[in-house]
Amino acid sequence: MTVITRRRHSAAALVAATALALSLGACSSSGSGSSAASKAPTAAPSSAAAPATASGAAMSDQPFGTACAAVPKDGAGSFTGMAKDPLATAASNNPLLSTLVTAVKQAGLVDTLNSAQNITVFAPTNDAFAKLPKATLDAVLADKDKLTKILTYHVVPQRLAPTALTGGHKTLETGNVTVTGATPDFTVNDSAKVLCGNVQTANATVYIVDTVLMPAS
Repeated sequence: MTVITRRRHSAAALVAATALALSLGACSSSGSGSSAASKAPTAAPSSAAAPATASGAAMSDQPFGTACAAVPKDGAGSFTGMAKDPLATAASNNPLLSTLVTAVKQAGLVDTLNSAQNITVFAPTNDAFAKLPKATLDAVLADKDKLTKILTYHVVPQRLAPTALTGGHKTLETGNVTVTGATPDFTVNDSAKVLCGNVQTANATVYIVDTVLMPAS
């Protein structure tokens, strides 16, 4: 009887010990999970992607310069209108270039400039021609050969984007022009400032300048 009683007490003690161990294990597991959760790094809040901005390449496709504001906003003389026409026709619709157009007609270069492909033109404004003494301008306009020489000196036989403008370039007249600076401040031959650049016509890229360029004699 005593042996049986002892066995029952041992069994009861074993059950109690097992239950206690299981209880402690559960508490330890729960505490561990809570601690791990508290120590887990919080995910950084996602931020919206920054809006895309125009790239330098895209910006280089746009006209630039203070005189661009004087170009008509719409119609044949606007940037959009000029882009549809060949050079001489486009220039005839731009009020800044009426003296240049007169000179081109006087030299008989309308068809030449309209049919040329992929050229760059440094186009003097009316004020640029007005800088010349009247006697000099009249004499140039009356001398077709000299006028042709001057006008073709303003033409480079390739399209030059603003990123390719700086440097020396051979002209149709065969002389060279040298451009210094960077967008939006370019100077041609150390004298002519680009007032409105990267103006597109159907066959040319135009840089409107404030001074008439003179080739070497």
